[in-house]
Amino acid sequence: MFDKLAELEKNHEEITARLADPGIFSDPSRYRDATKKLSELDSVVRLYRELKEVDQELADNRTLVAELSRGDELHEMAEEEFQVLTERREGLIQELRVGLTPKDPNDNRNVVLEIRAGTGGDEATLFAAELFRMYTRYAEGQRWGVEIIDLSESEVGGIKEVSAIIEGRGAFSKLKYEGGVHRVQRVPATEASGRIHTSAVTVAILPEADDVEVHVDEKDLRIDRFCSSGPGGQGVNTTYSAVRLTHIPTGLVVSCQDERSQIKNKAKALRVLKSRLLEIEQDRAHNAQAEERRKMVGSGDRSEKIRTYNFPQNRVTDHRIGVTVHQLESVLAGQIEALVEPLSAHFQAQLMAQEVGEH
Repeated sequence: MFDKLAELEKNHEEITARLADPGIFSDPSRYRDATKKLSELDSVVRLYRELKEVDQELADNRTLVAELSRGDELHEMAEEEFQVLTERREGLIQELRVGLTPKDPNDNRNVVLEIRAGTGGDEATLFAAELFRMYTRYAEGQRWGVEIIDLSESEVGGIKEVSAIIEGRGAFSKLKYEGGVHRVQRVPATEASGRIHTSAVTVAILPEADDVEVHVDEKDLRIDRFCSSGPGGQGVNTTYSAVRLTHIPTGLVVSCQDERSQIKNKAKALRVLKSRLLEIEQDRAHNAQAEERRKMVGSGDRSEKIRTYNFPQNRVTDHRIGVTVHQLESVLAGQIEALVEPLSAHFQAQLMAQEVGEH
């Protein structure tokens, strides 16, 4: 680890020197790349330099302790300082291990959220609506924006499926482990015998694609225009503003009817389509590592039941990490930090362990 840190510090110094040369401003892309790389290195190099300072202070401390007699008051002070410096050193090493763990390049992207009611009929659609409210409220608490792309409601006021874009720094890093099958256990209001029903809802979390990464040729798109509609086929407007995009090479279909403008609906649908294409491309690119990744973050498989919301017992259990929260109402109100943070810590620890194993 220390060899790697020394190499990163050397890179940091070289980039700093390049940025001090006025000639770099004549090449905007070179300047942009250098400043981006410097920003990525800054935090780790700062910690490494602080660690070296602590190591020097520890060396000086040892020398002082060796020169003082045990009964000397300064000897006791030096030993106390040694303890403080040792603990600080251990903390810095832990921070550096985290800093050296490979970063997910998608972490700072916006999120394409897709929720679909699964088994359970009307009850599943009602729970899908509750999950969408949960993520919307969580996003609001993070000061992120939420844009609905497409919404299909059920007759009972639930959601058959919904697509939305969540915009905000770090959105994907916080929500990326939410993808999978969410199961609800409760007594439906229509159940006269009081029998508990189990329903399921699938949640997909995709990083939004940048335009420069995914190019979609117009000739590869079939564009269908239709009237927006609400639950039960009720007309929302009488203009053909809703848009359905079909990507001919892959067969992917995306609809958007949230806006009254056909142009805006097409633009929104295209954002979702590009994100799905990015996911396909990234899966293909990482195919060689797929088995290892499945072992490491099996939660990404949407066929797995990742979480159960049990109403009679007022609990939410995440099956991947064995965490149970007995505040179901708060969780559904968007207070999901008690689940999001342990998940992030768990998978971060696995990544760190893998990184240490490889080196």
